Amino acid sequence: MKKTLIIFAILLIGESFGQLFPVLGGQRAGISTAQFLKIGVGGRASAMGDAFVAVGNDASAIYWNPAALVQFDDNQVMFSHNSWLVGVKHNFAGAVYHITGDDAVGVSVTSLSAGDMKVTTEFAPLGTGAYFTFSDLALSLSYSRKMTDKFSFGATVRYMEETLDKLKMRGVLIDLGTYYWTGLGTTRFAVVMSNFGNQLAPDGEVVLTGNRTKSNWQEFSPPTMFRLGFAFEPYQTEQHRVTTSIQLNHPNDNSENVSLGAEYEFKEPTTGFSLLLRGGYKINVEEQNYSFGAGLNLPISMAKFTFDYAYVNFDRLGAVHRLSIILGM
Repeated sequence: MKKTLIIFAILLIGESFGQLFPVLGGQRAGISTAQFLKIGVGGRASAMGDAFVAVGNDASAIYWNPAALVQFDDNQVMFSHNSWLVGVKHNFAGAVYHITGDDAVGVSVTSLSAGDMKVTTEFAPLGTGAYFTFSDLALSLSYSRKMTDKFSFGATVRYMEETLDKLKMRGVLIDLGTYYWTGLGTTRFAVVMSNFGNQLAPDGEVVLTGNRTKSNWQEFSPPTMFRLGFAFEPYQTEQHRVTTSIQLNHPNDNSENVSLGAEYEFKEPTTGFSLLLRGGYKINVEEQNYSFGAGLNLPISMAKFTFDYAYVNFDRLGAVHRLSIILGM
């Protein structure tokens, strides 16, 4: 009897564990919508292989980890442009304002757009003469608070909207993040859950062949992502700094994967000018692998100007280029 109960308990625990943490490498592609929310922002983060939730000390933290908004002192405005695959354009604009030394808020807008596309049918595979468009939009509001000198917490509320010709899909999603300094040198880790919310389905009606109409649509999950990151500086002086980062990513619609990133900074102490070189690598991510990039920090009058560039390689789809600018004061 005892053996039977033990076996039953093991099976029950194993099945529950499998539901919460699917087997590494198990594919779940195609079960979530709003895929544009998974496209990272900022040349710095992209160059570091997106291993950024435990680094995130600039305005791009609005996207990566809202808890990191209090990990820097400047009020910042950020613009990011991404030449995504197959001619798609992905843009991000965000701003961070520090209310007090322990509180900060951020706002952002993200857009993805493609050019006009031909309407095709089974009877007109080359086009009917009509065109349609596809676009995505997300608006977010973030708040972060430093609970202690080592721990901070943040949250983001995001409204998203997808438009495909006559169909629209809308939803409200939430990001939750934490950021913790361990007290051992510069080591810190972060835990972030992004895009958590209800099932999403489009609204609208389309006319099919034979004047048939369709207005009922299947619901899909949002692209929820759980990230656990760890970062530290193995070498740091007044002029030189090396930052390394490792991050475990657990998406709800694909395999678990690991991101690795590194950043080297040469800083001129008297002027504040700095040059940064970065590299990253993704493990167990289909198509994507290595990335690299560079950045410049230029003090201008009363403001700080930062320019970042990233090159991200895809095996068969080519390369992606990201540019971002940050103004801080």
